[in-house]
Amino acid sequence: MNLDTTYARRHTVPCRVGKLVIGAGYPVVVQSMITEETRNIDACVEQIIALHQAGCELVRVTTPSLGEAQCMEEIRAKVIERYQEVPLTADVHHQGTAIAVEAAKHVDEVRVNPGLFVFRKPTNKEEYSAEEHAAERQAIEESFVPVVEACKKHGRAMRVGVNHGSLSERMLVTYGDTPDGMVESALEYLRICEKHGYTNLNISAKASRVPIMIAANRLMVKRMAEEGMAYPMHLGVTEAGDGEYARIKSTAGIATLLAEGIGDTIRVSLSEDPINEIPVCYDILQAMGLRKTKVEYIACPSCGRTKFNLPTVLRQVRDATRHLSGLDIAVMGCIVNGPGEMADADYGYVGAAGGKITLYRRKEIVKTGIPQERGVEELIGLLKEDGVWQEPLDAAPALTMLKTL
Repeated sequence: MNLDTTYARRHTVPCRVGKLVIGAGYPVVVQSMITEETRNIDACVEQIIALHQAGCELVRVTTPSLGEAQCMEEIRAKVIERYQEVPLTADVHHQGTAIAVEAAKHVDEVRVNPGLFVFRKPTNKEEYSAEEHAAERQAIEESFVPVVEACKKHGRAMRVGVNHGSLSERMLVTYGDTPDGMVESALEYLRICEKHGYTNLNISAKASRVPIMIAANRLMVKRMAEEGMAYPMHLGVTEAGDGEYARIKSTAGIATLLAEGIGDTIRVSLSEDPINEIPVCYDILQAMGLRKTKVEYIACPSCGRTKFNLPTVLRQVRDATRHLSGLDIAVMGCIVNGPGEMADADYGYVGAAGGKITLYRRKEIVKTGIPQERGVEELIGLLKEDGVWQEPLDAAPALTMLKTL
């Protein structure tokens, strides 16, 4: 099975971020953002390396002032010296012209926020005339073109990243607190980029509420298509919080859009150590059939027909095989639904009468009458026989996962 074609992904042009390619059919890129203060260079370097080792493919660093943008030169050099080259993004928000121009010298991608890039104090206006819209767009272009030219000069990518919570007053007055304002805010910047011959772009439209995030991304794709644009999309539910609900919330937004073919790079934004975001990203991508980085376990929920303690056996099978990658292994409690439900699995471990188990290779019965206490041992033997077994490594699971990307 070609995992990248499980869902018909939206066609996009490529966005090249250093050695990475976002969109254009390439695997969905996993990214995150460090939490260390940018001026604390050594701490930033350590966190960037740790994130990349855990599987993060693109690391974002905040650059709120010119000083932080200048720090990126030393941060990048030290990451390369101590580890290897890691694709980096500089996050630029308020009054960002000089900051973004400086950052473009040192990073692979510059992220700009259209709602804040040309900051205006609130005026409490009730409407904007056509002339006032035109004047604002002219002011944006004058401030933004130097950034476009810097990205072109240094061969950098740009993310035009709109946040629902930071729309400009003009967009809020004109479109309300809606996805329409988010999309139009991004399009103004995209049109300027194209006017000046720059297209190495990707887009994000994030919100803390899942329905708004989904609606904004759908509308962004629709409106870009109407204007002949096909830029890749970065997905995320911003300010999702922490714990289980934050993971569910992020998955609801990201997976819904991935199922529609929308999304070329993702981040799960947690109020936790950012290293915790990476396994969630890969779990989403694996569940959607877009990346395969570990064993996929298929297991029934158990019922009165189950011939063994299914939670215990599933845990035993997982503990023995979790270091492998690229396999589907089914653990089914009985013969009634087991073979049918696990038909797509590479291997099956099925309960039978009399405290026995049966092993399957896909739909083929390989061995029957195995005592339950020897089931895992026999499964490992079958994997060895088929040449798919690997001895567990001492390295951390995240490092093992990286080798499969």
